[in-house]
Amino acid sequence: MSVTTLDDVAEKPAIRITDSTLRDGSHAMAHRFTEDQVRSVVHALDAAGVEVIEVTHGDGLGGSSFNYGFSAVDDVKLVAAAVDEARQAKIAVLLLPGLGTVRNLKEAFDAGASVARVATHCTEADVSIQHFAAARDLGMETVGFLMLSHRASPAKLAEQARIMADAGAECVYVVDSAGALVLGDAQARVQAVIDEIGHQAQVGFHGHQNLSMGVANSVLAYQAGARQVDGALLALGAGAGNSPTEVLAATFERLGVPTGVDVQAALAAAEDVVKPIIPRLPHMDRSSIVQGYAGVYSSFLLHAERAGARYGVPPHEILQRVGEAGYVGGQEDMIIDIALQLAQERDLGDLAGVGTR
Repeated sequence: MSVTTLDDVAEKPAIRITDSTLRDGSHAMAHRFTEDQVRSVVHALDAAGVEVIEVTHGDGLGGSSFNYGFSAVDDVKLVAAAVDEARQAKIAVLLLPGLGTVRNLKEAFDAGASVARVATHCTEADVSIQHFAAARDLGMETVGFLMLSHRASPAKLAEQARIMADAGAECVYVVDSAGALVLGDAQARVQAVIDEIGHQAQVGFHGHQNLSMGVANSVLAYQAGARQVDGALLALGAGAGNSPTEVLAATFERLGVPTGVDVQAALAAAEDVVKPIIPRLPHMDRSSIVQGYAGVYSSFLLHAERAGARYGVPPHEILQRVGEAGYVGGQEDMIIDIALQLAQERDLGDLAGVGTR
């Protein structure tokens, strides 16, 4: 069987890069972005030619809370600042039904957001239907997010994508929230979704670097027919971070795939604008690699680190247990239970050791 490569395509179709520094990167920033920081990042991305810039709390509209972490600045103010700063880029917002509401979406729209990205667990697309309807009524571009896509088979994911497309999603993303998909696993899911909805809606891919596959999976997604991918400057995002926007731009340019992004300007945005404001660079350490290996939602990393420090247990052990339990986004509070359980097991082990001396 012959395999079509990018070099076999004379005129390669363009791919649209959405930058998520100011949304997924909010996880790594503990949701502390300021208006000035949002303005500086949007200005740099806009000048680099990035078409869509996502701005919200890491868990989307309405995410500022005790369970998920409070924002330093209200989402609507950050969206308004981003809209004011952008000259050509669209400003997108993320909404998780059950956390964010239609009212939150309307407030973001009134602030100037023009792209609504509605995210659900990969098997719960049906909860997004009313939110897509609301976004379409507002005249917003609509994008569906099937999170933790490694938890569903390609066929099941395609079935869920059909629900979103029928509800009004103009693009549906295969979202590797845990950075757990490896090469063919990612491409098979993208291909299945394209086979199901490709005549009706575009397909996108959102990758994380927990197993260092974000960029490679994005290229494979493009080969399969995806026409939108996500990135974040300096990989700023949950877990080990997202596919770096500047690396995506450089890689697709080397492959001759149009993105509309100026590579040198994207590199400057990462190095000169984002790097000075972040507390630490995302990297593949023991805990974030365990997230990819065990299939754990990337945004759980900081929660596990805090719980580990509080109860004196290793974060990677917490995350391994989270993966075994199959927790999904929205169950961050259960991380404390696991940390307590591990601490109790440690204490019992210490007591047993004393009793045998």
